[in-house]
Amino acid sequence: MRLISVKRKTKKEKRFTENMGMLTTKVVYIKKTFLSIPFKTLHKYRETYYGETKDCEHCVLNA
Repeated sequence: MRLISVKRKTKKEKRFTENMGMLTTKVVYIKKTFLSIPFKTLHKYRETYYGETKDCEHCVLNA
């Protein structure tokens, strides 16, 4: 069993962008885990309407 590993998880989230407005998209989280407990998010990115992947810093979560 490995002590530290990297896991990838996909979730659907509602996001808001200035260009497209409200958007429901798949967001992929890459997290570092210690004994299967996530403790740090290394990177997160989303898939756009056209199939491209973009960093999640360009859009904000809709509360």
